[in-house]
Amino acid sequence: MTQSEKMGIITIVEQSSVSVKATLQELGINRSTFYQWYKRYLNDGYDGLADQPYQRTSGWNQLPTAEKGRIVDLALERPDLSCRELAYYIVDNEGWFVSESTFYCVLKSRGLVTTPAYRLMEAADHFYNPTSAPNQL
Repeated sequence: MTQSEKMGIITIVEQSSVSVKATLQELGINRSTFYQWYKRYLNDGYDGLADQPYQRTSGWNQLPTAEKGRIVDLALERPDLSCRELAYYIVDNEGWFVSESTFYCVLKSRGLVTTPAYRLMEAADHFYNPTSAPNQL
């Protein structure tokens, strides 16, 4: 609805001789929607009834940039600690939770964690000390 239509509905409800519930039912408008409009009208006046664009700041499962920055700062301050130890440090000393895997992902994305060197091993064709009986250790 437009700003003027919302204002008209608020005026109708305010001037109605019947209850707010009955008036809104007759107009076909949900009460919670009306009260959201009315609250914005009381706080901001007529301009509060304008449609406000939806601005999503971050995803529901993403860390805020300030917390990501704190993770990086802490990792640079304490290079001797592992991701697990740093995550425990934040939980114990700063009072907010971050998992070890999230800590690792943030540091990995900033290039602060390198991939460990793996040593390749080959499997032998046979056991060096084969067993000669069942259940033999």
